[in-house]
Amino acid sequence: MRTAGLRRLWTARDLRNRILLTIGLLILYRLAAHVPVPGVDRAAISRILQSQTGAGNLLGLFDLLSGGTVSNFSVLAMGVYPYITAQIILQLLVPIIPALKQRVEDDPTEGRKFMERWTYFLAIPMASLNAIGQIRLFQSSGIQVLPNFGFTAALALPTATTLITMTGGTMFAIWLGELISEYGIRNQGLSLIIFSGIVSRLPQSVGQLWADEETRYFAITIFAALLALTIFAIVVVTQGRRNVPVMYPGRRIGQRQSMPVRGTLPLLVNMAGMIPIIFASAILSFPAIIAQFFTGSQYAWVRNFAVGMQNLFADHSNWGYILIYFSMVVIFSFFYTDVLFQQQNYGENLKRAGAQVPGITRGAATQRYLNRVLRRITLPGALLLGAVAVLPLLVGLLFFSSGSNAFFAIGSGLLIVVGVVKEMFFGLEAELKVRGYDETLLVR
Repeated sequence: MRTAGLRRLWTARDLRNRILLTIGLLILYRLAAHVPVPGVDRAAISRILQSQTGAGNLLGLFDLLSGGTVSNFSVLAMGVYPYITAQIILQLLVPIIPALKQRVEDDPTEGRKFMERWTYFLAIPMASLNAIGQIRLFQSSGIQVLPNFGFTAALALPTATTLITMTGGTMFAIWLGELISEYGIRNQGLSLIIFSGIVSRLPQSVGQLWADEETRYFAITIFAALLALTIFAIVVVTQGRRNVPVMYPGRRIGQRQSMPVRGTLPLLVNMAGMIPIIFASAILSFPAIIAQFFTGSQYAWVRNFAVGMQNLFADHSNWGYILIYFSMVVIFSFFYTDVLFQQQNYGENLKRAGAQVPGITRGAATQRYLNRVLRRITLPGALLLGAVAVLPLLVGLLFFSSGSNAFFAIGSGLLIVVGVVKEMFFGLEAELKVRGYDETLLVR
């Protein structure tokens, strides 16, 4: 890191205030993460998390990725993942519903506001559904963590209180993330909320690997190697780009017309950043949660199917989950990249500026050409991102008979942490360049 750049961050008053505000809001989030849901039996939760059942493994993973909120059964136990799930659902609906697609494309600014507003609305029922599923996941172990929870007339009031509290906790976390994006480090609020939870549990995850005396040195060595490989891969993927040549029209200066200017349009190999990892983690947590509603069905085939789904998505030490996770990361890389690129509409923007890609007709033809180029370069980036995402899981499956979930959580957590840190530094660099500072914060 550049010492001068870090000093400039501190001496620039507005940037210093943004950073301090961000730190303060993250501290507030971590304090709220220790506020338990009313009536919870935390001793029972501890027994479930220490068990080796499918529910215990899945809840242990949730606990690691959420920063310990699940082991506390905090009001923030669901984090901001219901909001992310709602965002995914709405983005999937845009190309399916013509009226929604037309509204977003006609006025991108108003369309974005419309999508954000309905994402908030959809996040509320998603949070309630997630809360019910998470409680049912605890109850599937046979140990009661909330004795007063149930859908009967006698338990209606405490049940409603629990659901409202947990849904309110999720909306509070989303609100803190929006405050960080608006008044703190720009556009990093939700990512930093997730980041803070993962970082707070990484030492405990490493401690779990160290606790096994037979494999501790081997596990820590593999962890260090994966750490270096993860950082290297993320830097390579996020820095890779394809520069498409663009001819910009010359300018008239007085009576003279300057020659056309040859420039480039950089297309990133991984435009989506770490969002595919976060999306895949959020989506893959839902099948096991939803399956909890059907494990007690009176129909044997429904019950067996639900148990099979729970075992598949709760136990990450199986090849089926690895393939699904890899595929989801790759698919979301293409999907989110396509959504972002369509919103930017480079074809029309270059046409308005009078610019042209050599040999390509302006307007829609340029947009189609850029889409083809972007999808070709996105393929290796998406495959590499998916490979790095499942590599820790493969290591845990092949070399460790126990603790593979913890190893998988470390790998997924590192992907998100490194990506968020890198994007945060790039954002701060942009803020410094606006203020006339030309050097970089990261040594490249």
